[in-house]
Amino acid sequence: MDIKTALQAINEAAAKQPEGIVHAPITMAGVLEEGALAKVAPFIREQGFASVVLVVDENTWNAAGERLAASLKQAGVAFVVCRLKPNGQGDVIADEKTIVQVLLESPQEAQAVLAVGSGTINDVVRFVCFQTGRSFISVPTAASVDGFTSVGAPIIVNGFKQTVPAIAPAAIFADLTVLAAAPQRLTAAGFADMLGKFTSLADWRFSQQMAGEHFCPLAYELTERALLQCVEAVDEIATGSQRGVEVLMEALLLSGWSMLLVGHSRPASGGEHHLSHHWEMAYIAEGRRQLLHGAKVGVASVLLAKLYRERLGEAYPAIFGKLPESEQLRAWLQRAGGPADPGEIGLTEALIEESMQEAHKLRDRYTGLKHLVLNG
Repeated sequence: MDIKTALQAINEAAAKQPEGIVHAPITMAGVLEEGALAKVAPFIREQGFASVVLVVDENTWNAAGERLAASLKQAGVAFVVCRLKPNGQGDVIADEKTIVQVLLESPQEAQAVLAVGSGTINDVVRFVCFQTGRSFISVPTAASVDGFTSVGAPIIVNGFKQTVPAIAPAAIFADLTVLAAAPQRLTAAGFADMLGKFTSLADWRFSQQMAGEHFCPLAYELTERALLQCVEAVDEIATGSQRGVEVLMEALLLSGWSMLLVGHSRPASGGEHHLSHHWEMAYIAEGRRQLLHGAKVGVASVLLAKLYRERLGEAYPAIFGKLPESEQLRAWLQRAGGPADPGEIGLTEALIEESMQEAHKLRDRYTGLKHLVLNG
């Protein structure tokens, strides 16, 4: 997939929206294809960047960073490598310490920063580039999240997760060979992140109806289309094949672009993400190892779909009554090779109960979760 061509179709559809709905065109270069790594160095030369920074961790260096560094060296592009350091639990997280490391290890003359990795590394780099005026280039190493194209960066500050302004990548180079070689648990996490759109889209429609929130039919349709593509291809995704990760990565990019259209994460993030973020902060406070974002979202979606269908399905049948049964969501997650039940990710009943009451406070958004807390 040529990203510019894909975005041209989206921008043309956006331009045809009803009067009063205006979308800024999305501009982004890059490709999703086998051998995409080889196109990074030529792009950097075309942009005239004399010096760049590669941000990696130990795993992503082995997955793609080393090959990318060799390619840049051969092309005569000057670069430095910033190897992110894990915390005491062995996790690389998007917090103040990691951000400062990237800032300190990025030479002043570097004109672009390449995020070689998935969610955490991309979030750190997009924030650093926003703050320093550098170009951000994304080189995904797994189809594990839909935030590659986001303009917001979920950053942990003093143990509290908040989304701060950042920038979208100038280009994305997603190599199918690299993505297919990623551990299946990462691919399953990306699939789970997409399954979370069932509840996030329902929450968005609900907020439109109950709180008068702005609603964009095109962004909704793009996200829904991406979601259904993944469900239809679950067997391919479960194998971790190049075709499977291609369908998944296309969906993750499409979901990300839908967020860019509206300038926020509403199409792809609802109550299930609020639960996930609450659990993440609780694990940090307890000094526990972090879980994959998508793994948490998938489990949250199963819990929330059940809650929404039981408590809100009859009152709002057109929104919550159409959600898949929790058993169906669980089966899809298990088929893809990811966790589906709270116990699989170490959640206790006490933490689940606490999050059901408190997680809605993380974002000022109306959701079915917030509605249930406020109305009993």
